[in-house]
Amino acid sequence: MDASSAGRRPLPGLDVVALQNWLLENQPELLGAVPLSASLIAGGRSNLTYAIRGAAEPLVLRRPPLGHVQSTAHDMAREFRVISALRGSRVPVPRAIRLVDDPTSGVDAPFYLMERVTGRTILTRSDNAAYTPSQLRELSLDLARTLANLHSIDPADVGLADFGRPDGFLVRQVDRWGRQYDGSRNRDLPELDALQAELHERIPETRRSSIVHGDYRLDNALVRDIAGAPSISAILDWEMATLGDSLTDLGLLGLYWNLNDLDGVPPGIVATSVTELDGYPSFEQLVDEYSAVADVEVPELPWYLALAAFKLSVILEGIHYRFKAGQTVGEGFDQIGALVTPIARAGRHYLARV
Repeated sequence: MDASSAGRRPLPGLDVVALQNWLLENQPELLGAVPLSASLIAGGRSNLTYAIRGAAEPLVLRRPPLGHVQSTAHDMAREFRVISALRGSRVPVPRAIRLVDDPTSGVDAPFYLMERVTGRTILTRSDNAAYTPSQLRELSLDLARTLANLHSIDPADVGLADFGRPDGFLVRQVDRWGRQYDGSRNRDLPELDALQAELHERIPETRRSSIVHGDYRLDNALVRDIAGAPSISAILDWEMATLGDSLTDLGLLGLYWNLNDLDGVPPGIVATSVTELDGYPSFEQLVDEYSAVADVEVPELPWYLALAAFKLSVILEGIHYRFKAGQTVGEGFDQIGALVTPIARAGRHYLARV
């Protein structure tokens, strides 16, 4: 089978013709009876994700974003390792298939292949219409339970004892995201500068360390229907996973849970399904569920919410940097830069509660 005869055009970041020829040479059992085709599932804000059709089974390919990429971000080997380790645990993840670092493969960066899990993301309020308020509430509580299950896994039991350094994790987090910010500086952002300094001054003591996802939120979960009710079929996007302070995942979940309620966030820019009007529980109720399942007492979280705001602001500023350089893939990036200051300001408001 010669994929070069198909006459298909390469996608940004992926030459599917070259990929098919590479698989024919290196892993032919993954190929089906028809030429491969691909489409971009999500792109530009994080790692690029493609649906691969025509293989022996539905596949997903993940690679780093195009263009300006920070040296400590978008590590495909880490993401591949953690989902491989968690397979079969109480945290549902896709089956990892192969990690590849070969420019002849049709991808000019390291990437990996995984199974395509059945399910969809719940991203906007229109997605809520398929479910009752009680179903959305239960799905949300299941998201909290799944996070508690992740944090309850002993890293050594799944081969991840050396996956990170819990000691000094919070100091390194503030420093790391500060370096990411420095690498994307292209305009004056006084609120973000102030948030960075204030976080440094108030770093708390870590109470509990675990495997952390690093970007835990509802739209990083795939949801499928079982007996007419929504259920989490997979947790996705593990690119920032490591070993560290468990409360950082809760802080980020809380920031996203209430993101559209933050003062100054322009309406319509942030797509989110979460609203108590449709049946979603409050973030405080998620914390209570997490606490019960993990059997831990969760302290007040203002510093962790502020750290989440700093991380998200820096990520958005990096996207804004890539957009200005013409290196994003997809639509909707022209307004991303407008989110940075309101979210940084929200982080400072959280810190004022400490």
